[in-house]
Amino acid sequence: MEVYHEAVILILMLILGIDPGTATTGYGVVKIKEDVYEIVDSGLIETSKNGTPAKRLQTIHKELSKILKDHRPNVMAIEKIFFATNAKTAIRVGQAQGIMLLSAAKYKAEVVEYAPGTIKKVVAGNGRADKKDIQKSLRKVFGAGVRSKPRQKTHFDNEADALAVALCHALRVNGKIKKQKKG
Repeated sequence: MEVYHEAVILILMLILGIDPGTATTGYGVVKIKEDVYEIVDSGLIETSKNGTPAKRLQTIHKELSKILKDHRPNVMAIEKIFFATNAKTAIRVGQAQGIMLLSAAKYKAEVVEYAPGTIKKVVAGNGRADKKDIQKSLRKVFGAGVRSKPRQKTHFDNEADALAVALCHALRVNGKIKKQKKG
């Protein structure tokens, strides 16, 4: 008589979402286990406005490397650069993105890129969703904790965008949102 055991497959993945910038880079580390999504860490990498381009890139590399070392994500999901008007800004952000790709390679994290419209469509259901729509969708998945820190001057939009990039990849890998981790 043969005995069959049902195999339980757990999908466990850490995704580092990145909203690239030179002054402010948002990041969000999201864990998925089966159909549960949880924020592990999120925040901002900020560089000095008075810093040289080289110094700003060095800061991004140092801070992102620390995040990669601390969390060891399987994947780094990054928002593709989309600029229609300012070539100088696009070049600077492209340089920062190159540093980000180098950091991911150093820690052997796979890299995937998503266009802004794709992220909005996957996360909020509308490719033209605004920041408020994205943040509302993030709160549905991760809970009420997805808000800017009280009494701090912050670029929360960058942090929320990074979480949206990570969630976009999680949903692409894992399918529909079914439930959130209760905390």
